[in-house]
Amino acid sequence: MVMHLFRVSPDNDALRGALLMTGAAICFAAMAVLIRYITRDVHPFEAAFFRNLFGLIPMIPWMLRHRLSGLRTLRLKLHFIRAVIGLAGMLCLFSALAIAPAAQVIAINFTVPILTTILAAVVLGEVVRARRWSAVAIGFVGAMIIVRPFGQTFETGAILALMATLFMATAVTTVKMLSRTESANAIVTWMGMIMTPLSLVPALMYWQQPTWEQLGVLLVIAVMATAGQQLFVRANRAADQSYVMAFDFLRLPFVATLAFIIFGETVDFWTWAGASLIIGSTLYIARREAVLAKREKRRRRMPTTGAADAQVIPATKAKTINPPESPDLSPPETSTDTPPQNNSGSRDA
Repeated sequence: MVMHLFRVSPDNDALRGALLMTGAAICFAAMAVLIRYITRDVHPFEAAFFRNLFGLIPMIPWMLRHRLSGLRTLRLKLHFIRAVIGLAGMLCLFSALAIAPAAQVIAINFTVPILTTILAAVVLGEVVRARRWSAVAIGFVGAMIIVRPFGQTFETGAILALMATLFMATAVTTVKMLSRTESANAIVTWMGMIMTPLSLVPALMYWQQPTWEQLGVLLVIAVMATAGQQLFVRANRAADQSYVMAFDFLRLPFVATLAFIIFGETVDFWTWAGASLIIGSTLYIARREAVLAKREKRRRRMPTTGAADAQVIPATKAKTINPPESPDLSPPETSTDTPPQNNSGSRDA
């Protein structure tokens, strides 16, 4: 049923997009479990610092190739704001994974697209109509079912995960603003260059010299994060976002399985119930945005018409109109520009 609703063509693109997104889900799931593992011995703030430091390594070839020209920007202030917000989200996420079940944290993290929809309407002025607002409300209810902030089962880890999601959604919104003038590589590089020294400050307060084994795990976390981001971007390029998003939710069963094998963690009924509402609302939002994007694309491709255009005047009346002085009577070119893509933004973990 889900596959039918989110089918795309051609089939090869759909299959490639599904496989790429499944690979991204595996990478992000492994990263989350490894963060849960390493933060038993290394403070989450120190783990976040090494995540940022090692995350710069894949960008070194690009920086050497483009030198300073690739980093030229007139929006350094927005880069800094984006990095501060992203770091806040990362610290909350790492802290949440240190004290809460990994599957619960990931389930709450699925609310990022929902919160991004709200921020897009408030900050960017995007039009969000009743149906998407209804989906947002349903997703919010799902998050509250997982967090349960008003009962005896109130959990600090779940609240930290929700705070991380809010910061990450805000970071995604700033990335949308930056992407209007900056390249993706420049955004990622500036993020790492700013977040690395910023994350060192809180890390020094809890610093302990990591072992070589711990450094190896931290390096793998950075590699998984980078690989997941690359696969995530390529999946969205290969097929419709509304289609591949369905495979992104495989992170939850992947994380639940790994956490059960490694830590013996189990997922309670309320986490699954809340996650179902979040996943359903997020899929609807993604599908609705795809429909609106296609509608806008068709509208832009339609030739513009006007009363003074000889091409749209009925033949019976065209005879009474003097031809234009210009010999070029070809119809105006139709625009084939596609609307801006709905970027999910790079993930900050």
